[in-house]
Amino acid sequence: MQRGRLAFRAGLRGLISIVYPPVCIACQAATGEAQALCPACWGGIGFIERPYCERLGTPFAVDLGPGLLSPAAIADPPVFTRARAVCRFDGTARELVHRLKYGDRIELSLTLGRMMAQAGRELLGEAEIVAPIPLHRTRLWSRRFNQAAALAGVVARQAKLPLAPNLLARVKRTRQQVGLTRSQRADNLQGAFRVPDAMRPQVEGRRVLLVDDVLTTGATANAAARALLRAGARDVDILTFARVVTDGREGTT
Repeated sequence: MQRGRLAFRAGLRGLISIVYPPVCIACQAATGEAQALCPACWGGIGFIERPYCERLGTPFAVDLGPGLLSPAAIADPPVFTRARAVCRFDGTARELVHRLKYGDRIELSLTLGRMMAQAGRELLGEAEIVAPIPLHRTRLWSRRFNQAAALAGVVARQAKLPLAPNLLARVKRTRQQVGLTRSQRADNLQGAFRVPDAMRPQVEGRRVLLVDDVLTTGATANAAARALLRAGARDVDILTFARVVTDGREGTT
């Protein structure tokens, strides 16, 4: 019976691939499998690999040995413990994030989330619970879905970790962060997040992995991590698909 169901599903997938041939999720060129990138678009992603700052996850131009921190992490340590991202926020990666976020392409979360689970395997190996950076209810209504929640769901499934989509609440409707300076972003997000009383037992004493699509200046990640730590979290790490890296200097959402 089980073999019969598997054979039926394989046949159905084959039929679908004939009717709807798989294409690249970025440029729509033909690919060998669904939900994949073609070689050209894959080559257009600036993957972030070691050597990088162990706190901020930003790449170093030269490998000076393990465990190094960047000047930015030393001068202005983040509230969260560590941040990791798949790639730089430019080129193909920027296009994919924009399609997911503003183009109602929620299916992209499957591929991006799988890539995140691979890039964040170090953090996931220590995490006890996964949660998304939440949207305020008015912004969620206008966008219809939270891209961070979609990504967090894929990451949690890949890592076989519990997902807590409501672990954190966005209680303040903030201005759009685009165009704001680092200090303006921090002021904008002051008091924006809160752990609901019903969620506190899931937070206390646990290592939380927060998921978002892009890490820009770190203001959103810091504000969210601060709310979790105040509610009793032991540690908070950040995992995103992309992060802003400019001229070798860190941008610490």
